[in-house]
Amino acid sequence: MDPLSILFWTFIKVNLLSTSGPASVGLLHSLAVPNLVNESQFVQAVALSSVLPGSDALQLAMYIGYAVAGIPGGLVSLMASILPPTVIILGVTMILHRIRREAWVKNFVEGLTPAISVLMFFTAWKIFERGGNTGWQGWTIGIVSLIAMFLDAPARFVVLIAGIVGVLFLS
Repeated sequence: MDPLSILFWTFIKVNLLSTSGPASVGLLHSLAVPNLVNESQFVQAVALSSVLPGSDALQLAMYIGYAVAGIPGGLVSLMASILPPTVIILGVTMILHRIRREAWVKNFVEGLTPAISVLMFFTAWKIFERGGNTGWQGWTIGIVSLIAMFLDAPARFVVLIAGIVGVLFLS
């Protein structure tokens, strides 16, 4: 088998059998170290992919692919890493598209809405509790943001303005 095929099937296996990210490192180690790269290269790949911004799993795949077969190896490893989740997401989207008009789906989504709202409220409360040092300014930003959201202000503008005010007044 040529190196590109080995890379492709290795990363397909890793992404089908694990949840990707840091969870896949152990499985990838057991598949890649004896067949594709040595221990030292693998450790370097993990270290480099951990410090760079972005997805650790994709960077690790590209690094190992590049070490084995250059740029084509990096591209094959990347494609094999993103193929399984892409196919799964497309499948779920197609299923949801077909059943979106079903009454039980509409009721399910409407039932989730209050639960998600309460979850977001408690998350915000925990952030305020742990932040602690924001004082009255932080509470004011939070209350004004909440009022703006109730008045149907666009969420992206509320978040942007709250962030700018926070930088100006809480630094």
